[in-house]
Amino acid sequence: MAGSVTAATQTTGAAAIPPLQAIVPVPVSVQAVNGVSFPLTSTTKIYTQANSADAKAVGDYLAGVLRRSTGFALPVSDAPAIPADGISLLLSGADSSVGAQGYQLNVTASTAVLRANTGDGLFGGVQTLRQLLPGKIESATVQAGPWTIPGANIVDYPRFAYRAAMLDVARHFHPVASVKKYIDQLAQYKINNLHLHLSDDQGWRITIDSWPKLTTVGGATQVGGGAGGFYTKAQYAEIIAYATSRHMTVIPEIDMPGHTNAAQSAYAELNCNGVAPAPRTDTEVGYSSLCINKDITYTFIADVIRELAAMTPGPYIHIGGDEAQATTDADYLKFINKVVPIVTAAGKQAIGWHEIAKAQLPASATPQFWGTTTSDSGVSNAVARGSKIILSPANKAYLDMKYNSSSPIGLNWAGYIEVQDAYNWNPGAYLNGVPESAIKGVESPLWTETVKTSADIEYLAFPRLAAHAELGWSPWSTHNWDAFKARLGAQAPRWQAQGINFYHSGQVPWENGTSVPGTCGATTWSGTAIYNGGAVVSHNNHKWTAKWWTRNEEPGTTGEWGVWRDDGAC
Repeated sequence: MAGSVTAATQTTGAAAIPPLQAIVPVPVSVQAVNGVSFPLTSTTKIYTQANSADAKAVGDYLAGVLRRSTGFALPVSDAPAIPADGISLLLSGADSSVGAQGYQLNVTASTAVLRANTGDGLFGGVQTLRQLLPGKIESATVQAGPWTIPGANIVDYPRFAYRAAMLDVARHFHPVASVKKYIDQLAQYKINNLHLHLSDDQGWRITIDSWPKLTTVGGATQVGGGAGGFYTKAQYAEIIAYATSRHMTVIPEIDMPGHTNAAQSAYAELNCNGVAPAPRTDTEVGYSSLCINKDITYTFIADVIRELAAMTPGPYIHIGGDEAQATTDADYLKFINKVVPIVTAAGKQAIGWHEIAKAQLPASATPQFWGTTTSDSGVSNAVARGSKIILSPANKAYLDMKYNSSSPIGLNWAGYIEVQDAYNWNPGAYLNGVPESAIKGVESPLWTETVKTSADIEYLAFPRLAAHAELGWSPWSTHNWDAFKARLGAQAPRWQAQGINFYHSGQVPWENGTSVPGTCGATTWSGTAIYNGGAVVSHNNHKWTAKWWTRNEEPGTTGEWGVWRDDGAC
């Protein structure tokens, strides 16, 4: 990249906006109570609905979050009949509109009362309550107060009941601790489903007792080589339990009939020629297929689904079904028509990538649209038969797509997705022939061909995950990019306190808070200035470095000056 660069409007260091105007996802209804605030102090107590284990668990969770940064005791006990002080989490008296996942929050000078119909609703309300406190409330160490919650009356509930993120642990294996960390980050934005992509050509990541070589052989690889890895049943149960404590359902995916090289390299009999292929660590797709006409294939699938269903309390199993390019259309339809009933017989509902809609699906099966167009006849036909649709259009919702050509990780086959691109689409009117009533919800997939660490996950997910969360939760009438980017910018101090490695998009007016780790030390960029005192300037939380570019020629030969951007935060 060579040549001059024009400076854009500076958007970092934005002034703080009031907490009630900074909530993500934006609530259905927010009314400020002017001149009123609730102080969180060393004597504050948290009360929960008496005789409710769900409410008590949410109260303990809230106390755990707040104790770390405030240093306050925040004891949790049964709520009195009429709250007179403290924070109360109640399963009665909520506005009739909040349903199963919504909540009502009323903050006065003496009380903060959160009401819901279920533990799910209380947990979602707690995420809003956290955002009404300064971002440093998320710190893992004690910070200085004061801590105040603005007076407010909030009524809130989701647009779609299903709001999800997918993490691919097959291309690069991510250990239990990394998955738990992501679960906590997702939960803050009212994501309530975690889709785990557990198998692919490069690795098999879940223990199946009846087919042990799936992990000992198939789990020993990943993209680019390396040790790979897999979850034992105990570790998978640990992930399930942690997700449940964050009111999140885990959806396991075993991709089939393609994306199966890891399984086929472990068991030769799954191949039509009876020969096991070599393990693969590249990123090619579309070359593998289970043998559609062998009985052993369906014995294998039935065993895997039976064991997976037994250790998965949620209602869904994802069967993949995408990019089955090595399978003929006739064989593909035959396969899907055999596998969906196997899932049903195991007591689960089938989800699959939208290609499964080419088959005659029962209404209980859910296609997940990942295409880059706005129409698909198979999907609209499935809707006509009663199916609901999950939307994950790759050019809008895929978190592994690069932000721009300078992004250090990610892919770009579906295009570049900046934050505004991730936000500006309407799930309820996106696919032709698919009305909003047929949308189950929105999911943000994160494929991991280039993603090796938690920091990589965070860089690609944040801030776009928050944009998708708002699309899934907030009413379309509230959709406004200018308002959203201001609210998104207000999340920066919160993410900095948590150590989240988020992408500092130049489209967003990021708030600096009281202290900004990693602030650029280079000279601030002016579009009209001439720089002759150094090679580095800063703009929008990026460093721009002037370098002599010789097109890989030998030193001393002719070249030209170029300007390179470091796309990470300084």
